[in-house]
Amino acid sequence: MKTSVQRKITVKGLAAALLLATGIAPAISPAQAQQPGTLRIAMTAADVPTTNGAPNNGYEGLRWLGYPIFESLTLWDLSRADTLASVRPGLAESWEQDQADPTKWRFRLRSGVTFHDGAPWNADAAIWGLDRFYRNDAPNYDPQGSAFTRPRTAGFGSYRKLDDMTIEITTERPLSYFPYILPYILFSSPQAFEAAGRDWSRVGNAPAGTGPFRITRFVPRQSVELTRNDNYWDVPRRAKLNRVILLPVPDANTRVAALRSGQVDWIEAPPPDALQPLRSAGFNVVTNSYPHVWPWLFAAGRPDSPTADVRVRQALNYCVDRDGLVTMLNGTAEPAVGFFNASNPLFGTPQNRYRFDPARGRALLAEAGYNAQRPLRLKVSISNSGSGQMQPLPMNEALQQNLRESCGVQVSFEVVEWTVLLGTLRAEPTAPGWLGADAANISLVSSDAFQMARWFLSANSSPRGSNAGHWRDEAFDTAMTEVERARSPEEAAPALRRAHERLVDGAPWLYIVHDTNPRAMSRRVHNFVSAQSWFQDLTNVEVR
Repeated sequence: MKTSVQRKITVKGLAAALLLATGIAPAISPAQAQQPGTLRIAMTAADVPTTNGAPNNGYEGLRWLGYPIFESLTLWDLSRADTLASVRPGLAESWEQDQADPTKWRFRLRSGVTFHDGAPWNADAAIWGLDRFYRNDAPNYDPQGSAFTRPRTAGFGSYRKLDDMTIEITTERPLSYFPYILPYILFSSPQAFEAAGRDWSRVGNAPAGTGPFRITRFVPRQSVELTRNDNYWDVPRRAKLNRVILLPVPDANTRVAALRSGQVDWIEAPPPDALQPLRSAGFNVVTNSYPHVWPWLFAAGRPDSPTADVRVRQALNYCVDRDGLVTMLNGTAEPAVGFFNASNPLFGTPQNRYRFDPARGRALLAEAGYNAQRPLRLKVSISNSGSGQMQPLPMNEALQQNLRESCGVQVSFEVVEWTVLLGTLRAEPTAPGWLGADAANISLVSSDAFQMARWFLSANSSPRGSNAGHWRDEAFDTAMTEVERARSPEEAAPALRRAHERLVDGAPWLYIVHDTNPRAMSRRVHNFVSAQSWFQDLTNVEVR
């Protein structure tokens, strides 16, 4: 068990940083570095996400090795920076919920679409693609891909072909937000699976989706190259870039060194203290509010954990100095006092309005039996990088000190690689995947009612769904049932507010900050729209 976090010293010298730490230099030649139309991105991932249409590495995997190449029945509308991203038609040109049976949804598939390898998109390809994730006895069943997809699509039921271009999906119960579930089901070519000898581990060497980019070169642990799909079905959205090169660079300071040296054009999550120097050096730094919470997920459903006591969970939410953490992050975050941002009309009026109030926190801890003689001790599993993880090592160090000084809480950390930590979301809190921790620091999406149900609904408890802490609250479940049966957002809103009030007062998470998603890029990069989403659209981006 690690009791503190040891940060890596900034790598000395660009050559050492790039050649030894990341292997970027062998992947990018000087000629490539000067080519217009080529965008080179340094990801936070420690490895290239899987390339076979079921990317790992969380939502960063979907952002870079998912949606640019593979598509869903519905797609995210990433065209605007001034509003939360919603869904739009994708491989389904239209859909409808049955008026008599709200568990049934019919999808009219888009005609004239082909996969990158020429295979046709139709109802047979759709059913085949669903079998990959949901039919355990199917010849093309993908255990790893299913493990990623099923928890993201809790409530998905059965499906059938109605005609060559129409399918029907039945949900386990009425789900008003079902169109928001569908973007997490990516479709790949049946022909590519056959060409790979019916082996999903080999499909990633020559995958085929329907998206605006296609994978043309893949070097494990080093890089992946995307090229423009000139036959993309959505003609106005055909990419302006010729190529995109993606590189895994988990160390934040190494990403900055790569950008400054011209090895990459774009970096994810630059460290806060690098933002002003980067601006002064002529680089663009882009931020925007988006549906993101950086919390500690409590093992609330594990009886032997202190976090099973709601007083402990509420106390910790009063003991955290969020404003101090935002200052440390140079303003690249907003305080989080609930699942939604406090400015969201759906936030509601909970009994608890969390703020930095150590006296209130200590009083609640005392009610729960913890004091200076018997301090609260917590073990928290964290990562050293990862999708949406911001700056996990220094941020958690600050929280460790903050909780000790404000409320006498003793926190130790178990530091693991990002993909290992993600296993927490698929495990019960008593299972080895939780690493014996009382909480897990995993940044998560807060974009819509489906995500609320995904993380907190009793029916979605892991391993069946993504309620990893097994928090259970009858009032929350009742409110979400009303949300799921609603026929319009207006009808769902009152119940959604009540559900959020329960999330604040029940405190299944330690709400810490909402990220503002900083990225830094060369001035050669143009036309990027920072969507209010975990995902981004590269089709309009240009490199000049």
